[in-house]
Amino acid sequence: MSVLYDLLHNPFLITSVASWGLAQVIKTIIHTIVYHEFDWTRLIGDGGMPSAHSATVSSLAMVTGLHFGFSSFEFAISALLAIIVCHDASGVRLETGKHAAVLNELICIFEKRPGEDYDLEANLKEFVGHTNLQVCVGIAIGCLNALFIHFVFLQP
Repeated sequence: MSVLYDLLHNPFLITSVASWGLAQVIKTIIHTIVYHEFDWTRLIGDGGMPSAHSATVSSLAMVTGLHFGFSSFEFAISALLAIIVCHDASGVRLETGKHAAVLNELICIFEKRPGEDYDLEANLKEFVGHTNLQVCVGIAIGCLNALFIHFVFLQP
C-alpha cells in the first residue's frame, strides 16, 4: 500500500504524466480541427503537434529544477534525459517516419505487379517523429505545466 501511495503522491511523476496527458489532449484537438474528424487514437498516438514526449521530459526537468535547484545533480540528470528524448523525437524518429513513407510507397508499387502478394494492411507506421516546431511546443507545454503544478499545487 505504501508503494501505491508513494506513486500517487510523487510530484515528479504526477507532473510528468499530467504534461503527457495535456499534450495528448491538445494533439487530439488540433488533429480534429485540421482534419475535421475526431480520432481516438491521437489520445495515445505518437507524432503530431505537440510532442508529448518532449512535454513529458521537459516537465520532469522543470519540476526537478524547481524542487532540488537548477544546480543539483537531479536536475542535471533530468535535463540530459530531456535533451536526448527531444533530440531523438525530431531526429531519428522523424527520419524513421520518412523512411516508412517511402517503403510503404514501394510496397504499393510492387503490389500492382502480377504474381506478387503483399499485405497492404501491414504498412509501416509513418507518424512517429516530430518537427522542431512540434518539439518546441511540447517543451513549452511541459515547462508551463510544471510551473503551474509546482506553484499552484505543490507550494504551501
